Amino acid sequence: MTRILVTGADGFIGSHLVEHLVRQGHEVRAFVYYNSFNSWGWLDASPEDIRKDLDVFAGDIRDPHGIRAAMRDCDAVLHLAALIAIPYSYHSPDTYVDTNIKGTLNVLQAARDLGLSKVVHTSTSEVYGTAQFVPITEEHPLHGQSPYSATKIGADQLALSFHLSFDTPVAILRPFNTYGPRQSARAVIPTIISQIASGARRIQLGALHPTRDFSFVTDTARAFEAVLLSDAAVGQVLNAGSGFEVSIGDTAQMIASVMDASVEIGHDSQRLRPAKSEVERLLADNTRLRAVTGWAPAYGGLDGFRRGLVETVDWFSAPENLGRYKAQAYNI
Repeated sequence: MTRILVTGADGFIGSHLVEHLVRQGHEVRAFVYYNSFNSWGWLDASPEDIRKDLDVFAGDIRDPHGIRAAMRDCDAVLHLAALIAIPYSYHSPDTYVDTNIKGTLNVLQAARDLGLSKVVHTSTSEVYGTAQFVPITEEHPLHGQSPYSATKIGADQLALSFHLSFDTPVAILRPFNTYGPRQSARAVIPTIISQIASGARRIQLGALHPTRDFSFVTDTARAFEAVLLSDAAVGQVLNAGSGFEVSIGDTAQMIASVMDASVEIGHDSQRLRPAKSEVERLLADNTRLRAVTGWAPAYGGLDGFRRGLVETVDWFSAPENLGRYKAQAYNI
């Protein structure tokens, strides 16, 4: 690949992906969200040897002209830019349609017109809704249980339609519950860690019984590169998950154990999803991704999950990192 455009490069997964690609010798153009502070998001925290090799383009995924300009001279695009906070989608769904659906259309149109050799579109395990069977294969029915997941279903279908209609070389990667350093406190693992690290011994959470398939962020970054480099991935939807299932309650207890803390878990009603919107169970079948690309999770199973939690706790516990978070506030 001559140059790879990464949209959403300033975000949690995007910044880790950019760092991974640069370290693997790829030439990367990082598409970050324009702001008056000239902030590159989490890329500002990247090592200097990474930042000096980056070609940073500030823009807005909702603007078709900007994304087209960013994509010129690129051979492939890894499209991660999206609004992802599920609670925020309940009261501001219009912004999710503009960003997740129209933004994806802008990427697809530009890639088609400019003749890019690969488009890797980012999906989410939330498109499956509560598991109707486990492990969840790519043939599992799609069930939009939140405005967020509905817009991601729409974006996925747009991406597939461009492959079927115009032969655009699209592949869809569907990560399950990625976690790790830099993740937003909207997510449950940073919520637990930041509260304990700030001294709380009664932590506030929502529902404890749902299960998730947590994937460490470096495994997700490696999955993106694997799909990027696989010709056989074109036209495919591919689950990226660890294949390990754990409840939110057990996750909280495991984090407390890693942090050597005795905690009591309290329930905060504002952290609960509407009853019919809660995704009760997620567990990935990653067989297809393994077969098509040779990828395998390095942090799979209970042992891998604990190793990933240790690395995540170490990062969040550093004062300079913990200070970025409002640990006692509910982050919508």
